[in-house]
Amino acid sequence: MATNRSQRLRKKLCVDEFQELGFELNLDFKEDLSDEAVDAFLEAFLKEAMEANGLGYVGGDDFGLVCLQKRGSVTEEQRAAVEAWLKARPELTSAEVSPLLDVWYPEKPINPVA
Repeated sequence: MATNRSQRLRKKLCVDEFQELGFELNLDFKEDLSDEAVDAFLEAFLKEAMEANGLGYVGGDDFGLVCLQKRGSVTEEQRAAVEAWLKARPELTSAEVSPLLDVWYPEKPINPVA
């Protein structure tokens, strides 16, 4: 594929200066947790950790991807806020939060900040 792309095409492809960052989550719930408690946790997670920080979540109960609700990238501060919220929850035995990654092309490295 051509590497000399127009700005318009780079924006459409979400590459180079238009790269969008997010992060992955892996959650482990306590074994004796009821389905209602998991549902209550997920509702609080979406409202308090995601919507409150302008983030969106795609995934299931125990694994997913977090990205910005609009076009753009998640900041390291937003990632840290979600991680802190998850670590404080008694429903979880562990919560793994990945480093920031390219949400469109996860195998590609993050562009250096200019």
